[in-house]
Amino acid sequence: KDELTIGGGWTRYEGNHFGNIIWAQYGLTTPNYQYYFYPAVKTDVNVYTKWQHNFAKYWYSFADVQYRTVTHNMQGFEGNGNLDVNRTFHFVNPKAGITYSHNSWQAYFSYALGNKEPNRDDFQASLQNQPVAETLHDFELGVTRKNSRFNYSANLYYMLYKNQLVLTGIINDVGAYTRINVPNSYRMGIELQGAYILNQWLNVQANASFSRNKIKSFTEYIDNYDTGGQNTVQHNNTDISFSPNIIGAATINIIPAKNVTVNLLSKYVSKQYMDNTQTENRSLAGFFTETFRVNYTVKNIVFKEWNFILQVNNVFNKLYQPNGYTYSYISNNQMYTDNNYFPMAGTNYMMAVNITL
Repeated sequence: KDELTIGGGWTRYEGNHFGNIIWAQYGLTTPNYQYYFYPAVKTDVNVYTKWQHNFAKYWYSFADVQYRTVTHNMQGFEGNGNLDVNRTFHFVNPKAGITYSHNSWQAYFSYALGNKEPNRDDFQASLQNQPVAETLHDFELGVTRKNSRFNYSANLYYMLYKNQLVLTGIINDVGAYTRINVPNSYRMGIELQGAYILNQWLNVQANASFSRNKIKSFTEYIDNYDTGGQNTVQHNNTDISFSPNIIGAATINIIPAKNVTVNLLSKYVSKQYMDNTQTENRSLAGFFTETFRVNYTVKNIVFKEWNFILQVNNVFNKLYQPNGYTYSYISNNQMYTDNNYFPMAGTNYMMAVNITL
């Protein structure tokens, strides 16, 4: 009735960030001249224990706790060579939950406290604006039903953040997205998924999430070229950047012959904002795309298996931008906003051959 697991891990990552000039027609006196070298080391050590317990018929519980320590040592960044960062983080991450499982039904509830250190790019800020770790309280409640013909599930979640690192919609001088800590924010919603086998040659799958992703309080900083400083604007209860409220996908799988599979894949993403001000002229429109794929398999001809794939992406030539960045500034007492978009390709195709030896 009981299962106890104890474990841990130790990793050391050494990343030498450097730039060499490998060729120049004029002016290069030293071959392969190295014009910057910024070594970085990340050490991650963790230990954990987990206890699973069958405390009644059809009922199970689990509880676990992890201790984790992370050390970052970074000696300079491209574009900011004098910035040295040496930070150590200590985290205690507990988690507990309860599950009911009987016949084709399963239901569960869980709570987890998680802590996460910033990424390397987040540290590329001034010493006065260094990021702090994120803390997350995650509550989840779900139910699943499954048999040989179908399965479906629903999961409710509430994720309460302290110092969540969110994208600002700005990129730094080397093109990396900039994230900052916001004091209080949350994500809540429901995730739905299901699949059904209609017969031996047709089955369908679908999933969707409906969410609300909010920052309770956010301060926007706008460069003011007239004064040489920055203006501040306070925002309350705004959407978190790059967090669409609705995401959905569906797949129709057709098996017309023994070795042939045809798939029609659909995807929908609702409107999202490129920064945390929830401003309409800094948003990305929602989009819906279709992908068509044919898969043909041949076995035991020279090799064990040949797998031929033809895939047509964006079948209806939808013109859309799933990502981008924005920058606002004041000049001559006027506010200007520059939006930059990463457009996706129109209709395009891919052919592939996979060989299993």
